[in-house]
Amino acid sequence: MTPILELKNIDYSYHTLDGETKALSNISFSLTKGEFTAVVGPSGCGKSTLLSLIDGLMKAESGELLMNGEPLTENSSKIGYMLQHDHLFEWRSVYRNILLGAEIRGTLTPEIKKRAEEMLEQYGLKQFARSKPSELSGGMRQRAALIRTLLLEPELLLLDEPFSALDYQTRLTVSDDIGQIIRRSGKTALLVTHDLSEAVSLSDRVIILTKRPATVARIVPISFALEQDTPLIRRNAPEFKTYFNEIWKELNHDGQITKKAV
Repeated sequence: MTPILELKNIDYSYHTLDGETKALSNISFSLTKGEFTAVVGPSGCGKSTLLSLIDGLMKAESGELLMNGEPLTENSSKIGYMLQHDHLFEWRSVYRNILLGAEIRGTLTPEIKKRAEEMLEQYGLKQFARSKPSELSGGMRQRAALIRTLLLEPELLLLDEPFSALDYQTRLTVSDDIGQIIRRSGKTALLVTHDLSEAVSLSDRVIILTKRPATVARIVPISFALEQDTPLIRRNAPEFKTYFNEIWKELNHDGQITKKAV
């Protein structure tokens, strides 16, 4: 089966007046359809840069990026990007915020509007469709941002620390909620996070990057023997601590990352 996304020997450097700083070195991995993969690594190692390269916002200096076996083009409509902040516009209702991407692409049809209304109901936001974003909780805003992304029917979701702006308790609930939504949608997702607990609870695999210039140190498959496999339930499973410690050990052997609470 052809991977939905494949990175081959990707290199990238930052160029400033002070010189060149190597950010990514020989990065290679692939994602299969429907897989949820997390990327972890020390702060400043280039995790967000990696997502920008995949999304076409930046261009790799060398290597190949392929989607469904074909070279990845800039601003691909097959990719959805969910950032740290929801970027909902206060002067638009929740419903009109969700339609914004389709408006920009010129694909806003009666069918898209109907689907938006169905998704609002499906994900518990129907009663807030005419509300302003400021009337929503942080978790509800992130859910609205996800609906806006999913409405465009991307094949691949890029998630750049999407829960980091939330308080810890809300973060747990929202990551569980959004993780389940993405699973049910069957989308392929690539999550960048500093939180090892989040990586283990959400993903099928964890890609561990080294400090800058980042290389792939190791890829850890994640599997839980659970009747009901959700992010919150995973956190209480016996395998959770084993995976957490395994990843922590890989990151910490040369002091790469600060440990987060389990």
